[in-house]
Amino acid sequence: MAKDANGAKDAKGAGGGGGRRASDRGHYGRLTRERVLATALEVVDRDGLSGLSMRKLGAELGVEAMALYRYAQSKSDLLDGLVEAFCGELEQVLGEETEGAGAPQAGDWRRGLHRIALATYRVGLCHPHVVPLLATRLLSTPLARRPPAVLRSDERVLALLHAAGMNDRRTVSVHRAFTAWLLGYLIVELRAMDDEPAEPDPAFRLGLHRMSAQELPRLRATALALAERGGPEQLAAGLDALLDRFD
Repeated sequence: MAKDANGAKDAKGAGGGGGRRASDRGHYGRLTRERVLATALEVVDRDGLSGLSMRKLGAELGVEAMALYRYAQSKSDLLDGLVEAFCGELEQVLGEETEGAGAPQAGDWRRGLHRIALATYRVGLCHPHVVPLLATRLLSTPLARRPPAVLRSDERVLALLHAAGMNDRRTVSVHRAFTAWLLGYLIVELRAMDDEPAEPDPAFRLGLHRMSAQELPRLRATALALAERGGPEQLAAGLDALLDRFD
């Protein structure tokens, strides 16, 4: 039976031996980095970060795990790729909003930041397990080595502030405050709270019986309120309070 060019190439091992090289042609055709990252995002959305591995991702795509290393050289690179996919989705959402309602005027920088914050919040709700990576990967990946989609997220904010006539010093101050507030809000909003998700009683669902009433009285008293999400309304209110100091 005749083999196609890919099959013949795959049949050759390293150095021309008899071993088989991992093919990157899966159940859905030849892989691309975009397809690999999109599938990794689906796995994490479903199974959490602990459920992601090269072997499992390869099984999802119908290829051997070794075939993935040309698209993500390590687990660390794959985690950076998840942040890339998150930022790429955010870029798409913001682009669609611009087409539908128009971008803010150059001087309306606060409206522009609110628009970015709300879009980020919506994407974060879709991919809650990726949100912590927005912080941890910044700690381990140097600026110049971050994926283009991640760099464009920073560029978008800086360009908005520059277009509003801010000097470099003020631009950096607003960018730093905005980024820290938005990331902090997302992490607090999406942090794990339920101890027994299927438990109908709120106190037992949160596992308050595991917390000392003597040592943690205020935390126990406010735990139910803390478990409620602030939503986009509190995001907007907090962001306005933050930005007031820059007006």
